[in-house]
Amino acid sequence: MSKPKFLLDVNVLVALADEDHVHHDSVLKWFRATGKQNWGVCAFTEAGFLRVSTRPRTGGRSMREAVELLTRLIALPGFHYWPISVAWSTLAAPFERRVFGHQQITDAYLLGLAVRENGVLVTLDKAMEHLAGREYRHHLLVLE
Repeated sequence: MSKPKFLLDVNVLVALADEDHVHHDSVLKWFRATGKQNWGVCAFTEAGFLRVSTRPRTGGRSMREAVELLTRLIALPGFHYWPISVAWSTLAAPFERRVFGHQQITDAYLLGLAVRENGVLVTLDKAMEHLAGREYRHHLLVLE
């Protein structure tokens, strides 16, 4: 049986990088237990990480600092980049009945990518369980 492939959501990537984040310890514990395996990010999680990290109120880093931090993170063992080559409508199709608002657009894209690539989206967002539904819950891991 092959090892699971983990796609990190923005919130997990931010918590992993920020020692002061409320979920840093739990994310780090999970990462250390599963790290060195097949984990990664995609364009959305990279961009989201940079956006949050450079926001004055939440991250406070310069763009250079944020890019350097992201570069160090993706140099960790087990990293694999998840390219996106499919339209949002294709990836989000399994969840379209459960997408009700603008805050679920990226969530549906990321979960759809995990489903398409037979991987697991790792997030801190419990609301994603509703989006996944019973039929796709095995493609989702919500850390606490």
